[in-house]
Amino acid sequence: MNAAKRRQIFERLARQNPNPTTELVYSTPFELLVAVVLSAQSTDVGVNKATEKLFKVANTPERMLALGEEGLKSYINTLNFFNTKARNLIRTCQALVEQHGGEVPRDREALEKLPGVGRKTANVTLNTAFGEPAIAVDTHIFRVANRTGLAPGDTPRDVEDALMRVTPDEFKKNAHHWLILHGRYVCKARKPNCAECVIADLCEYPAKTTLVEPRGKADPPRAARKKTPRVAAKARTR
Repeated sequence: MNAAKRRQIFERLARQNPNPTTELVYSTPFELLVAVVLSAQSTDVGVNKATEKLFKVANTPERMLALGEEGLKSYINTLNFFNTKARNLIRTCQALVEQHGGEVPRDREALEKLPGVGRKTANVTLNTAFGEPAIAVDTHIFRVANRTGLAPGDTPRDVEDALMRVTPDEFKKNAHHWLILHGRYVCKARKPNCAECVIADLCEYPAKTTLVEPRGKADPPRAARKKTPRVAAKARTR
C-alpha cells in the first residue's frame, strides 16, 4: 500500500469520527490505567460495569490500597482473571504511592515497570490520558492493519512499529482509536462488514464480503431488488 492510499484511509476515518476516544469510562489517568489493566481478556462494557461501582470507593492508589486485594476482588470478580488483576493492581498502587507520589507517570519505561502493565497498556495510557502520539496494538488493530494492508506485521510490535512509521504525523494521536473502533464494529474478525466500510475501495483485502462503493457514494437499489420477488409471488397466486 502506498503513502497516498494510507493518507486517504486516515482522512476518511477522521471525517467519519473527528474526535474518537476510548469506550472505557474514566475521569483521571489513574482510573484509565486501572480500566485498561482490567480490560485484558474482558470487554469494555464489562469493565465499565465493574469500575462504575469500584471508582466510587477507590479512585486513587491510596484508596485502592485501603480497600485491599480481597476487597478489590469483590468489585471485579465478574471479569476474567480477576484474581491476577487484583494482585497486580494492588502492587501497582503500592509502586505509584512509593515511587511516583501517587501519580501515574507520563513515561513509558516507568509505566512498563508497574505490575500488570505491558507495552499495550502503557501505550493506551500515554495516548489517551496524556495525548502522546502512541499507537497501542490490540487484536482489532492487528487484524485491521494486516487485513487492509495498512501496516502488515507478524507480531503486535511489528504492526505498532509499522504504524508509527507510515501513519502521517497529524493522524498519530487518534490512529489507535480510529483503528480499534473500525475493527470492533466494521472490520470484524469473522465477517467484515465491507458494505458499511468507508475505506472499502482503499482496502487491499482480497476476500471482501461484497464489492461495493464505499459508504456515502451511490448505494445499490436494495428496495427495488426486494420488490421484484413479492410481485412475482402475487402473480403466481392469481
